[in-house]
Amino acid sequence: MIEHIPELVEAGVDSFKIEGRMKTALYVAVVARTYSKALKDYFESPEKYYANMDYYKEEIAKCTYREFTTGFFFGRTDEKSQIYDSNTYVKGSTFLGIISEIDGDYAVFNQKNKFSLGDEINAMDFDGNNIVTKVLEMKNEYGDVESCPHPSEKIWIKTDKKLETGMVLRF
Repeated sequence: MIEHIPELVEAGVDSFKIEGRMKTALYVAVVARTYSKALKDYFESPEKYYANMDYYKEEIAKCTYREFTTGFFFGRTDEKSQIYDSNTYVKGSTFLGIISEIDGDYAVFNQKNKFSLGDEINAMDFDGNNIVTKVLEMKNEYGDVESCPHPSEKIWIKTDKKLETGMVLRF
């Protein structure tokens, strides 16, 4: 429905429910942030909203998702607009974790999926944009590591960009 924000606003909708039950934290964070940015852009300037449409779609496509539909918003559904197949999920990016603290030059978080030293990762900035950054150093509680294959391991990373507490990291 991100392509239909003007119709929703014109219809008087003043709040959105983001599907979250049975979804990952990354999905909820990306979708909520992207809709928030789209709405902000629309109210700032409809032209800005339309100019950023590809960005909104790309961001949402980075989540694990099923094929998108408008559901019943525009009337009855047909075989093209109603999806019954549970095998249509697409995976766009991998959730790494949420920065819980900054320790000197290191961002600290409990890692959820494997990544390695030298990888380029995305930090979801609070303004709706992404920070692409390279992992320069990585360590766990025992010292320097090349990768982090153990889910929920506390990891310290030093990157080539400034990161902040609360940022969502993805690969």
